[in-house]
Amino acid sequence: MTLEQTVEIRKMHPSDLDRVILIEREIFLFPWSLGNFADSIKAGYLCQVLEQGDTLIGYGIMMMSPEEAHVLTLGIAANWQKKGFGGRLLQHLIQSAKKENAKSMFLDVRESNHGAARLYRQMGFQHIATRKGYYPAMCGREDALVMLLIL
Repeated sequence: MTLEQTVEIRKMHPSDLDRVILIEREIFLFPWSLGNFADSIKAGYLCQVLEQGDTLIGYGIMMMSPEEAHVLTLGIAANWQKKGFGGRLLQHLIQSAKKENAKSMFLDVRESNHGAARLYRQMGFQHIATRKGYYPAMCGREDALVMLLIL
């Protein structure tokens, strides 16, 4: 059996949040809080986890509106990065948005997060705007690249 066959993407449950927050704190300097994730589940956002056996590899949260989807966060545990899991999870979110008849999909990414921005461009997203000072940073604020995928 290959690694690819053993990985599952499923709905995020409140019981996953302790493991989700560990990844969040590991990979982001300014992580979401446990409450942010719990609120996303309560709000009915599309909250997904990617796991292999009992190992949580990553997660993604997407908000849907009638004609567009917005990826709020996507994270892959540090030791699982650069292995295709981020692309696989993003592809799952794209397919989910298409099933909901979204016509476009947006996301924001830190200007300094070159690896993520490269993945998003490879998946067809285009940089359409910049939000000045959107993210907190060690020395003040950092710009966000607003990216769009037409579905």
